[in-house]
Amino acid sequence: MGSARIVVLGTFVADLSFRGDRLPVMGETVMTDYFRLGPGGKGSNQAIAARRVGAEVTFISRLGRDAFGALARETYRREGISDAWVSEDADSYTGAAFIFVEAASRQNTIVVAPGAVAGLSPADVDRAGEAIRAARVLATNLEVPVPVARRGLELARQAGVATILNPAPAVPLPEDIYLLVDFLTPNEIEASALSGREVCTLDDAEAAADSFLARGVRAVVVTLGEKGALLKDAAGVQHVPAFRAGTVVDTTGAGDAFNGGFAVALAEGRDVRAATRFGCAVAGLSVTREGTAPSMPSRDEVDRLLSG
Repeated sequence: MGSARIVVLGTFVADLSFRGDRLPVMGETVMTDYFRLGPGGKGSNQAIAARRVGAEVTFISRLGRDAFGALARETYRREGISDAWVSEDADSYTGAAFIFVEAASRQNTIVVAPGAVAGLSPADVDRAGEAIRAARVLATNLEVPVPVARRGLELARQAGVATILNPAPAVPLPEDIYLLVDFLTPNEIEASALSGREVCTLDDAEAAADSFLARGVRAVVVTLGEKGALLKDAAGVQHVPAFRAGTVVDTTGAGDAFNGGFAVALAEGRDVRAATRFGCAVAGLSVTREGTAPSMPSRDEVDRLLSG
């Protein structure tokens, strides 16, 4: 491990996961017999996915000084992720996420309270500039404030570092931010919200991708869940089917698994088509086990799936 240097700019939240038949309506209490507490957050999940499949990873974020923050630090120590640029805010709290997984469909609903990371600033990103300039790939998402994500993209672009923006959750973006993005990785909902085009089919996904390419993005990968991913760039369009790695247990974190794997493949010098396939393999394995960060597979597992 360590041949590919990646910086992830994003969030850590403690995942509080429940599973049951349905969510309660307002004012109702619903009982369930499943609960799990563990590390989460889009950026943190992507960093762990990237580390487990072969990268040297530096994470940029902010925590509170509390039990959930201690969980984050212990996670990075155990995984071998550099948290040198993860700061602490003693006056705030570490983020948390409520995750409900519907037992029948294995689909999920998530509510996030970002906490201290909402105070992350472009100046914090500037302080981590040396790490960004030394990387092959910078990956960020929209759980951090847009000006923070933008500053990370700017520093990476200035240094010739490849940039990935996972626009999750979808929020309004300044048009010129797309000019800083080499690889945009929305899911169907995010592609719909940001393009203004409903994405239900592969043709819809291609139309949405075209709108992002017209804004200056180099390549677009629309992740499609069980349908895999659609890649569109100047060379054309390609549908990459999902990998069937076993029984689907929990889809939470599948998008993060894809992004972490995709970033590693790019950092290792693979072309965007091979990187998309690699990301789909990482995601396909992640949904066969419970949780977000704990579900991220090893490099050996991914290599076996790709060669099978």
